Amino acid sequence: MLGRPRKEEPVTYFAQTDSRGRRIPFGIKAGDRSRHMYVIGKTGMGKSTLLENMAIQDIRNGHGLCFVDPHGKTADLLLDYVPEHRVKDVLYFAPFDMDYPTSFNIMEDVGPDKRHLVVNGLMATFEKIWVDAWSARMAYILQNTLLALLEYPGSTLLGVNRMLVDKEYRRLVVNNIGDPSVRSFWVDEFAKYTDRYTQEATPAIQNKVGQFTANPLIRNIVGQPRSTFDLRRLMDEGKIIIVNLSKGKVGEGNANLLGSMFITKVHLAAMSRADVPDTELQKLPNFFLFVDEFQSFANKSFADILSEARKYKLNLTLAHQYIEQMEEEVRAAVFGNVGTMAVFRVGAYDAEFLEKEFAPAITAEDLVNLGIYQVYLKLMIDGVTSPPFSAVTLPPIEREPQSFREQVIAYSRESFARPRAIVENEIKEWHAPILPPPKEHREHERPKEPQRESLSRPGERNASAQKASESLPAQSYQREGRSELTRSRSAPRPTQSADTSVRYGREKVHPRDESAPQEPPSPLSLSHLRHGGKKVGSEETHLSELRQALSEVLKHPFAQSKKGTAQRVEEKERMRTKSEDASTAPPLSREQHVEAKHAGEIPEELLRKLLEVPNPPIPEKEPSRKPPSIV
Repeated sequence: MLGRPRKEEPVTYFAQTDSRGRRIPFGIKAGDRSRHMYVIGKTGMGKSTLLENMAIQDIRNGHGLCFVDPHGKTADLLLDYVPEHRVKDVLYFAPFDMDYPTSFNIMEDVGPDKRHLVVNGLMATFEKIWVDAWSARMAYILQNTLLALLEYPGSTLLGVNRMLVDKEYRRLVVNNIGDPSVRSFWVDEFAKYTDRYTQEATPAIQNKVGQFTANPLIRNIVGQPRSTFDLRRLMDEGKIIIVNLSKGKVGEGNANLLGSMFITKVHLAAMSRADVPDTELQKLPNFFLFVDEFQSFANKSFADILSEARKYKLNLTLAHQYIEQMEEEVRAAVFGNVGTMAVFRVGAYDAEFLEKEFAPAITAEDLVNLGIYQVYLKLMIDGVTSPPFSAVTLPPIEREPQSFREQVIAYSRESFARPRAIVENEIKEWHAPILPPPKEHREHERPKEPQRESLSRPGERNASAQKASESLPAQSYQREGRSELTRSRSAPRPTQSADTSVRYGREKVHPRDESAPQEPPSPLSLSHLRHGGKKVGSEETHLSELRQALSEVLKHPFAQSKKGTAQRVEEKERMRTKSEDASTAPPLSREQHVEAKHAGEIPEELLRKLLEVPNPPIPEKEPSRKPPSIV
């Protein structure tokens, strides 16, 4: 069939044939790499060399790639193979470079449809790391914490522990939650936890998460709200990402956490290509992800990456040592999705398992007896898997005469990292305590308390009034107390406002009832005892009536709250009177002025001073008269 000649795809060479003594190099086409490649074998058999040769060719051919290395050897080696024209294409992510930490926030700008992927990836990573201490309660609280933080702008992993212990920070986050299920957890469940239950449930999470966030190496990377690089842009532009997670420098747990987060972020970046039309997607370059010892980062969510990555032109090359390192779910995803399989020498258990993949041509004994750099392959060729055959991997590629390592590191620091002092200062400011909002309308709520108390039982009225008076500020308490005791001294006052009537226990008059005839003053009012009244200003004032009226006023719940002030005024007036009369005459005894009938009466001296009634002259004693006898 005649037609336009088919454009040849670039081939990535990694091995050579060994049949009949003929050594012919061969490799895999770019289109076949989209079906992923799986490499397994014991340590020292040549797996890392195979991955290095493929990555170096991608660098030289101008492809975009990400190499995640938990050992650090290959990541360090690749720096020497970066040509001069690609120095500015490299992001060198080295967490142990603490002087210039690179910001990487997996929780940044995650859309509602991708939040479950981030949470599942983090939860699977935490479960894998804390497998011996994992519990359903811990998972439930941690999942809702992560989902809540993903909706709050500027959240990082540092917010997990703060969310559990800082009430003000939790209030801000909860107020921003839009997901009804997550909001219901924090409002209807967590807020009602007892202190004892909270102290039992949350410390386990704080302890585990704190192991990472308390380490400055991890904290300065994941604690920055804004990432210093955009993975989607790097993938679309075909950049080079080298992730050096040397466990000897970073720590195994830290390396596993960062590696899992990085792979999850790459997956999210690839899936974000779904918003690109198919015609535009085909124009985007392939992006190759290499993961050595991938079992350290492979969790349950890794199965989704294998099944969906191909749609978005993300091609995986995975390598590890033995099958039992993978969880059953991940194992099923690997053998169900990879198109090319390369097997170096393996153990007996793995040989029995892999024999089913290579039967009938290759047996378990063949897989166990392979030599160094020898490999059995099932190669994807133009979308079809070839029969199994043997080969020998290519030797390491020679280095360039000139290395641009230092230039690569310097440019990566300048473009994707920031000085440690600046980062730590920002994190310190983020940890500053959040002040609670001011309590509003407190002044407007005070007058309502006596009205509510007036409806209570008489036995409870005095106690509730005293409790309300104690809760008022001292300044307001003294001011209102003085005003109540001195009102009787002032000139005739205008008509009381509605608010004043509420304070003295009277109901407010509705506007439509203003025309109605006014009721006589309440017995609790002193208006009929002020100047201008019929009962004030005369020496014949009946002191018992005045005393009884004022006693009724002072027994009112609102007046009871000012009792302490009245006592102080009485004491002050008594001392002043004594000091004035001390020079002229000896002070009169209390019995000369007061004839107390019972303990609850108001002393005449205090009563007259409060009502400004002049003291009558002391009458001369008259001889006692006997009452007339009744006939």
